[in-house]
Amino acid sequence: MSSPLTRIDHIGIACRDLDETVEFYRATYGFEVFHTETNEEQGVREAMLKINDTGDGGASYLQLLEPIREDSAIAKWMAKNGEGVHHIAFGTADVVTVTDDIVGKGIRSLYEQPRRGSMGSTINFLHPKDAHGVLVELVQAAEGGDGGEHGEH
Repeated sequence: MSSPLTRIDHIGIACRDLDETVEFYRATYGFEVFHTETNEEQGVREAMLKINDTGDGGASYLQLLEPIREDSAIAKWMAKNGEGVHHIAFGTADVVTVTDDIVGKGIRSLYEQPRRGSMGSTINFLHPKDAHGVLVELVQAAEGGDGGEHGEH
């Protein structure tokens, strides 16, 4: 049986200073920024650094996340954990069906209905307590999109 998850869409990394962290990844690894945005609702500034294209027409990214207010989920997470890997995201062609299938296996999702993520994507998250301590995001790229996402964590 093949998985309905088609790629590692991105790995989300929480950081204190987005510009400084972008420069680190550019200078150290040669990764360039593909997309940036500020999500006021989620309370984050983000940069998507494209790593490579994938066989399903999407791409894999590093997503750097800087909180823009203290009450954001990322700020609260960083207060406990500091900077570092926050979540892993898997790409799928149908986030609703995949979420429903996984919830049917006893894994809780964080949202009853998917939400909008970066670059117009549709997203949902799986509860880390049900996934061996890993916050997992499911991402459906926007039509004609290049993969990638982000929402509140």
